Parts: sequence; C-alpha cells; structure tokens
Amino acid sequence: MDKKVRGTLGQVHGIPLLECIVKQWTKVENFQASKEDLLIATYPKSGTTWLQEVVDQILNVGDAEKCKRAPTHVRMPFIEMAPTEGVPFDGVSILDTMDPPRVIKTHLPIQLVPQSFWEAGCKVIYMARNPKDTVVSYYHFSRMSMNQPEPGSWQQFLEKFMAAQLGWGSWHDHVKGYWRERHSKRILYVFFEDMKEDPLREVKRIAVFLERQLSESAIDCIVQMTKFSAMRENPMANYSTIPDTVFDRTSSDFMRKGEVGDWKNHFSAEEDAVFENQYHKLMADCPIPIRFTI
Repeated sequence: MDKKVRGTLGQVHGIPLLECIVKQWTKVENFQASKEDLLIATYPKSGTTWLQEVVDQILNVGDAEKCKRAPTHVRMPFIEMAPTEGVPFDGVSILDTMDPPRVIKTHLPIQLVPQSFWEAGCKVIYMARNPKDTVVSYYHFSRMSMNQPEPGSWQQFLEKFMAAQLGWGSWHDHVKGYWRERHSKRILYVFFEDMKEDPLREVKRIAVFLERQLSESAIDCIVQMTKFSAMRENPMANYSTIPDTVFDRTSSDFMRKGEVGDWKNHFSAEEDAVFENQYHKLMADCPIPIRFTI
C-alpha cells in the first residue's frame, strides 16, 4: 500500500478538478490575459508538452539553446496549477511575474477558461488526441503522479474515464467544446495523430497561425528537436526536474511512449466494444475527425 498522500478531487461548476485547484479557483477565474498571450489547451495526456515545445521552438525560430532556458512549466506556466507538497508552483503567480506575450498552458474545458482570454481576443491552440490512447496515458501518469488520486486498476480507471469522473472531466465534452468554438474564437485545432503522421506539415500550420515566417531549415530543425526521442533526452522538456516524491518514476515514465495505437496493448475486446459504443453515442452530435490509428 502506498503511504504517500495522494491528491483528491473537488468540483468547479460540475467539473472535477484537483482539490488544490478548487481551493484557489477565484485566483484562476480572475486571471487577466493580455491580447498578446497565447493559450495552449488540451485534455490531460493529449500531447501537451509536445505542443508546448513545438510552439516555443517556433517562437524562438528553432534556437535550441533559448528553448533550454528553463523547464517547460516555467517557460509556459500551467495556469490552474496550484502548489502541492514538493511542487511549489502556482501558475497564476508565475504568470503575474511575466510580461506579455506569455504562452500559457491549460487543461480547462472551454467553459472554465478565464473570461479575460476571450475578452482580449487571445489566440488558442487546442490539441486533441484519440480518447483510447489518452486514457491509457492518463492511467500511467496517474500511477506515477502523487498529485493525482489513486488510479486503482486499469479497468477501474477506464470506467472512471468513461463516467467523466477523472480530473478535468469528460474527454468527449472537452474536445467538442473547443471544436464548436473554433471559428467564432481564434482557435487553431490540431490533432496528435496528424502531428505524428506529418510533423513538418503541422509545424508549418502552427507557424502560420502564430504569424511566424520560418525558413525550411528552421522548420526541419524544429521537427528534429521536437521528436519524442529528442524531448525524452531534454531535461528542460522531460519533467525530470520534478522531485521523485511527486513523480514515482518506478511506476511509469513521464514521457512513456508517445505513440498512436498503444491502446491496443491495454483494451480487452470487451472493453473496446463498450468504449466504442459510448464513443459513437456521445460524439454523434459533433463529428470530429478523430483517428485511433495512423
């Protein structure tokens, strides 16, 4: 039995969030965004760190040394993150010390994003990842991260995911929320699977959205530096600076596989059938082109 104290969940407007976030919700809600700020939004374990690194590389024109100036969570703070034992990071407090333009990470569903982002007309990049790979990654992350509630067995965790009882709530509602608003707000919607399939094309798409003109050689360089293998070896991108008291690396790596289709190694045929049935029901009203394999 693990004796370390694990995180617990509370709720904000019906969405389950870590209790430490719930306690300082007013601070998050009242955050003042500037129109130059960029928001990177994802459901947990959807390639967030990868997208952050791609964006930082584009903004720094592929300058590898500049992108190693600090760990990811310092360069691009996680707005709703609240301090916990061993991790004294408070997203809003770090952001308040930074001058715009800031790159800001969030896992919040669109309805919980602080209103100032929309009032300021900020650009948002949203990355979606197929839910089967997402839940597998989330399961292994929850085994490792002491800030997360105890995940239980794979079967129990999968049931919680399907019941929208994990931190940040329903995957289905999350991806649909940003998809439906992508034309009315300045949202670039990208897919994890597209990035894996053709990173060159997707890096170019993101650069155009950020209004950055890059040479072909700079783009090639960014693609190489943001490969999973390269990021896994980069201490400023692989979360190796987080203490072992918070990340139990004997359970799992933070950067585990980064693949498309690893879900096939976890789902039983029966689990897959039940999951597929729910997926088609819940996504019927919003046909997002999610791919489970490439």
